[in-house]
Amino acid sequence: MAFNDRNFRGNSNFSAPREMHKATCSDCNVETEVPFKPDPERPVYCRDCLPNHRTPRENRRY
Repeated sequence: MAFNDRNFRGNSNFSAPREMHKATCSDCNVETEVPFKPDPERPVYCRDCLPNHRTPRENRRY
């Protein structure tokens, strides 16, 4: 694998599958899966709705 391979994550377990959790999108109510355990107090968005709730990259704080 080349050092600059786009799929390289830089850790030793990059090939381990993520544990996915079922959730319902807070916007469109479609059932989706997320790579974290959803908190009932916070909204969860599907892949299609998430960009509508993200701050544009150039305005994000680091």
